[in-house]
Amino acid sequence: MDSTRVDRWLWAVRLTKTRPDAAAACRGGHVRVNDRPAKPSTMVSPGDEVRARVGDTTRIVQVTRVIHKRVGAADAVTCYLDRTPPPPPTVAVPVAARDRGTGRPTKRDRRILDRWRAAQR
Repeated sequence: MDSTRVDRWLWAVRLTKTRPDAAAACRGGHVRVNDRPAKPSTMVSPGDEVRARVGDTTRIVQVTRVIHKRVGAADAVTCYLDRTPPPPPTVAVPVAARDRGTGRPTKRDRRILDRWRAAQR
């Protein structure tokens, strides 16, 4: 059965920008393989589930193909199934808009904006 190190695989399928970033994520406890904490040397094989916190999002992927070298983005996507749930919908925050060319806000305008911003919190 074909397998490779999790840090190498994360880098090869472009979930992290560099291999040291992938290794640091593993050492920091941000990567789990089959719901177990993973060291950079943890081996992954097809069928394994990898959870990796990349940036602010947690990516949940299932390994479908093991690769050892970094490949193009189109080929990298075929090496895993993305099971990451969609992000929660964000509420659109209205933006205070002023007419173009009206100049600086007056004290009255600033107070209205301050009240509006306080109500948004």
